[in-house]
Amino acid sequence: MQTAVPTPQTPSTTAAASGYDTLTRTVTRQLAPMRQALPEVMTAFGDLARTAMADGALSEKTKELIALALGVAAHCEACIGFHTKALARLGATPEELREALAVAVYMGGGPSLMYSASAIAAFDEFAAHQRTKA
Repeated sequence: MQTAVPTPQTPSTTAAASGYDTLTRTVTRQLAPMRQALPEVMTAFGDLARTAMADGALSEKTKELIALALGVAAHCEACIGFHTKALARLGATPEELREALAVAVYMGGGPSLMYSASAIAAFDEFAAHQRTKA
């Protein structure tokens, strides 16, 4: 039996209702069959992600802001969850987040604006988790 995944056309009310931490954990769990069936592909993807996001001319935080903007423009709820989680861990500010989202809206129009609301909710959730860890 397959679990329903939010459609890419509309922001997921399920993600907002159940939380982005739950969403990211669920997606990670649901990808387990891919990791088992195609370990080389999944390892290569992980290596690509680590290499692309490593500090260089751009900081890891700047790269995560870019990734979030792309996730918003692509209407990817899971991307929003994973990248806002990383941004909270990296100490991004709400102002930095909003400026990155403004670029996503500029490039992606109204649909990106709607997904920006999801990104703000996800960031607030993960930032609260970081504060409770401190």
